[in-house]
Amino acid sequence: MKNERKDFIVIGAALFALFFGAGNLIFPPALGLLSGENWLLCMFGFLLTGVGLPILGVITLSKAGGSINDLADKVHPVFAKVIGTITVLAIGPLLAIPRTGATVYEIGVQPLFGDIHPLIVSVIYFSITLFFVIKPSGIIDKIGKILTPILLAVISTIIIKGVFFPISTPIVTGIANPFSKGFLDGYQTMDALGSIVLGGIVLVSLKEKGYLGKKEQLRMTKKAGLLAGACLTFVYGGLLYLGATVSGVFEVGISKSELIIAITDNILGSMGQIGMCVAVSAACLTTSIGLTAVVGNYFEDLTKGKLSYKSIVIGTSVFSTIISVIGVEQIVKFSVPLLVLVYPVAILLIVLNLFDDYIKSNNVYKGAVFGAIIVSTFDALAAMNINIEFANSLIARLPFASSGFAWIVPAVVCGIGMGLIPERDGMKKASRLRTSPLTNILK
Repeated sequence: MKNERKDFIVIGAALFALFFGAGNLIFPPALGLLSGENWLLCMFGFLLTGVGLPILGVITLSKAGGSINDLADKVHPVFAKVIGTITVLAIGPLLAIPRTGATVYEIGVQPLFGDIHPLIVSVIYFSITLFFVIKPSGIIDKIGKILTPILLAVISTIIIKGVFFPISTPIVTGIANPFSKGFLDGYQTMDALGSIVLGGIVLVSLKEKGYLGKKEQLRMTKKAGLLAGACLTFVYGGLLYLGATVSGVFEVGISKSELIIAITDNILGSMGQIGMCVAVSAACLTTSIGLTAVVGNYFEDLTKGKLSYKSIVIGTSVFSTIISVIGVEQIVKFSVPLLVLVYPVAILLIVLNLFDDYIKSNNVYKGAVFGAIIVSTFDALAAMNINIEFANSLIARLPFASSGFAWIVPAVVCGIGMGLIPERDGMKKASRLRTSPLTNILK
């Protein structure tokens, strides 16, 4: 029998835990430290990409049909496969999953156990991940009922005590463009990318609970998304404020891992490190479990079963075990060019699909993505220190370029321009009727 209240709370709690992983824990305090008295503006920017876009992504995916192909097919089926593969690799074994393991070592284990070799921790951590995902039935319930309460209890304790008994007070740091800094650093959570694949987990879980109609699935997804968004806003805002309170205590050059350890130690004393170990392990494990399952399902579906779910999740776990040893800071640096390239496309796909009922031509999707990806490609090259002076000079003159949003105007102009070009007969209808297979993570 369906119990809507219980079901949306469990799914919303699980969704929060899936999003609240390594990046979500280490980035807000660092942003607070950098922004000081301007922490509120920085927080608003961060919340847009760290909360707003992910929740919209999950809702949009539910509305569109359940998979990333339903969002990207309107550009082109080949493009959908390419962007899907890049996105899943980015939030999977290349970046996000290894970063969870590295964060557990640097924040959750090393402060307590000293110089234990990171590979040992990584092997244990990803073995636990594999245990949860090798037989994926009930992942949402396991995360929502077991791991999320532990995570929220520890983080809430740190935040509440830190707010009522702050270490110090925010100072003027001279940060330029605090809003855009927060917005762009929200990319590093990778949650907007994750939302356009993790949304499939929510839909499958809803079907298992008996919600078979599209309208009731969308209604439940919205409720769960709002709950997850409220929890994320509380945690992000709290952690960012805690970072701001120590802007006059710690140097900006302190590593993100060292900063969160120092803040927790100051707030909770001798119990701080133990509490942080529990919080980090729970936060990162939930994300690692969800993302590893997504990778396995996506590539099993993409290869039409030639690669089995089991072999993919095992390979992902082994690869992530090796990559995580290089450390959080190096993984973050490596991720910047890829995120700069892909994030504008993800944002466009979420926003355009959200208003799909009002878009009469798929050419709008094609033009908008084309305009954005031209700019983001050069931005990604610049992030890799490959500078093409002529292109960079033109991009620098675009509106919002100084804030990191040079892609917006080209996307709008190209989207409108392409939208004026008539589509070939039948193309729009065919795209509207096409549905991709629902993700099968919990089958």
